[in-house]
Amino acid sequence: MGTELVVSLTILIGLNCVLLMLVVLIQNPKGGGVDATFGGQAANQMFGAARSTDFIEKLTWGLAITLFVLCIITALIVKGAA
Repeated sequence: MGTELVVSLTILIGLNCVLLMLVVLIQNPKGGGVDATFGGQAANQMFGAARSTDFIEKLTWGLAITLFVLCIITALIVKGAA
């Protein structure tokens, strides 16, 4: 059971990393909102400039915290299995 759990957690970590990279890349480096390349104007109209920035920032923090927790859990499981 331990091996399947570690594999599942590793897959979740990989997906989390990819999502985190995408979220970081769509941010405007000046902090002005969603980048125009990825539909920034539509997102700003839908959420408003401030709301889209808040959403992307919260999503970034959520994914980073999730990555941190998943890595710690995986390390504890691998250490306990060895």
